Amino acid sequence: MNYHEAAVQVLEKIGGKENLISGAHCATRLRLVVKDEKNIKKEEIEEIEGVKGVFIAQGQLQIIFGTGVVNRVYDEFVAASGIETATKEEVKAAAGQKMNPFKKAIKTLGDIFVPIIPAIVATGLLMGLLEGFSTLFPGMAASDTYKIFHMFSNTAFTFLPILIATSAAKAFGGNMFLGSVIGMIMIHPDLMNAWNVASAVEAGETIPKFSVWFGLYDVNAVGYQGHVIPVIISVWLMCFLEKRLHKIVPTSIDLFVTPL
Repeated sequence: MNYHEAAVQVLEKIGGKENLISGAHCATRLRLVVKDEKNIKKEEIEEIEGVKGVFIAQGQLQIIFGTGVVNRVYDEFVAASGIETATKEEVKAAAGQKMNPFKKAIKTLGDIFVPIIPAIVATGLLMGLLEGFSTLFPGMAASDTYKIFHMFSNTAFTFLPILIATSAAKAFGGNMFLGSVIGMIMIHPDLMNAWNVASAVEAGETIPKFSVWFGLYDVNAVGYQGHVIPVIISVWLMCFLEKRLHKIVPTSIDLFVTPL
């Protein structure tokens, strides 16, 4: 296979250097961001030697060459186009700038939730297996071994706001550890567990409150266990403030003042 020829043909079929914004590659695909997708000749790109597939996703033109081939084609593509090498994250950022607000929101939600899927899936599967075994063997649920594994199975759901907050901080370009703290605050032990509110109300208990703004406003002292949107909004606000404070706070005290 002629890697140089393949790269030159790709460049030609996407509309040339003038239509190219950024490019990178992963293990199998050439990932390109172009100015105008109408100039892409998708069917002709599919006919190029070595190309195994072409599609557009999340604002990126992705051309599948396969492992071991794509990196060589990319090197030739960089030489032919004159663009600077970029990481996948930089290409994603460039692609995100071309999206409309709705697509940007969907992409952001994907960036937040996709990284935590393995934790949710693993604990969810374990939870399902335990329920199945406890149904088949009722006496098993009383064992300490079962209790330990049951604790493992619901940990991700118990501390879900922390997982979401950490991932959201990364997606919004903020400090992931500060994001984690936001998640921890929202399920702090001093707050009533959200799962217990309904039973407390039925029992006639009074929901604890915080009186703020000199007593003008009351906030229920209830945690956000199981909540998603409030956590994301809180972390977005944190990142919004953090990034702007980094610009105005002197470097010598930025490490202490900005997080505070």
